[in-house]
Amino acid sequence: MDPAWSIATRKGADMPKLKTHKGTKARVKITGRGKVKAMRSGKRHLNFKKSGKRIRQGRTDLLLAKPEAERVKALLPYD
Repeated sequence: MDPAWSIATRKGADMPKLKTHKGTKARVKITGRGKVKAMRSGKRHLNFKKSGKRIRQGRTDLLLAKPEAERVKALLPYD
């Protein structure tokens, strides 16, 4: 028997763990019902040329569409 193989099985070689995509984790939140919320874009700079209405409407979070939410959830396996 190969000694390296026996050591790996002795330690309990489980399947590799999936890594959470930290950039996605910082930008989105999974709601209690499994929907994906994200902040709207376009509010960080150059706001002097944007109307007040446009800036106010950017305050609310955005619920991602189902295809986009599925892609995001794949990046967050444990959330």
